[in-house]
Amino acid sequence: MAETELERAEKRYAQAKARLQALKNREATRQRKLDTRRKVILGGALMDLAERDSNAAAMLDRLIRNLSREQDRKAFAEWDDPSPSPDTGQSDAT
Repeated sequence: MAETELERAEKRYAQAKARLQALKNREATRQRKLDTRRKVILGGALMDLAERDSNAAAMLDRLIRNLSREQDRKAFAEWDDPSPSPDTGQSDAT
């Protein structure tokens, strides 16, 4: 039995809709990966700064103490708070 024009159009529509959803999913995945990368970079930068700057060390300590999820707090249970090295002082002092 021959496919009608309406059936062909519906099939093309369904295929286009599936391609669009796949593109949306790929974009959402790309955005989540980029967001995670940014968080990792900023977290590393804050940890590095906290080793040189007492204000950043205090901020990092406050952030850790105020984590709301138990599983997040457990990740820092055995972690040593970074302290600015005595010889470097604060980064904003010149």
